[in-house]
Amino acid sequence: MSRKESPEINAGSMADIAFLLLIFFLVTTTMNVDAGINRKIPKKDPSAAALTIKDKNILEVNINLNNEIFVEGEIVSPTTLKQIAIDFIDNGGGLDNQNKPCDWCNGNQLTTSSDHPTKAFISVKTDRNTNYETYILTLDNLNSAYTHLRNKLAVKMYAKNYVSLLEDYKKTNHIDKSLEVKIKLIREKYPLLLSDADIKN
Repeated sequence: MSRKESPEINAGSMADIAFLLLIFFLVTTTMNVDAGINRKIPKKDPSAAALTIKDKNILEVNINLNNEIFVEGEIVSPTTLKQIAIDFIDNGGGLDNQNKPCDWCNGNQLTTSSDHPTKAFISVKTDRNTNYETYILTLDNLNSAYTHLRNKLAVKMYAKNYVSLLEDYKKTNHIDKSLEVKIKLIREKYPLLLSDADIKN
C-alpha cells in the first residue's frame, strides 16, 4: 500500500507579505508627539548664592491640587494673573543694583511692591497633583505679561513692538547686529525672572 505524501504549502512569499504589511502600518499610523515647554535653563550664576532678595521683590504664585491659582494667598483667575504680574514687574518703586530708578516704568511705585524690573522675581510653586494644563496656562499668562511690557517699551523706543523685532531678527538668520542690540536692551530692561524653584529670601 503506497503512502500519499501531503503536498507542501509554499510559504516563501509569506515573509515578503509580512514585511509589506509592516511598512504599510508604519507609514499610515499616526503617532502622538508630546509637546514640551520651550524654555531655556539659565546658566548658574556664581554670585547667586550670596544674593539676598527682599520679600516685596518676590511675587509668589501657587497652584494647589484643585488647580486653583493663588497669588499672595488669594485665589485669582489666569487672566487676572497677567495683570497682577504686569503691575508687580512694572511697579518701579525703588532703585536697581546700580542705584538707578526705573525711568521707563509706568507702575504705581508702591513701596509694598517690587523695587525695579531687574529685581522683580516671580516664583511659581505647584502641588504634585496639579494638572499639566493649569501649570502651562499659568506660565503662559506670566510670560505674556513680560511680552506685553517688552512690546510696550519697544514701541516707545523703536516704534516697533518686541515680537516684530524678534521676527525680523530671525529673518536675517541672527546676523543683524542692530536688531540684536535692540532686543538685548529690551531684555535687560525687563529681564525674565520667572522661576519654578523655591526662592530663598
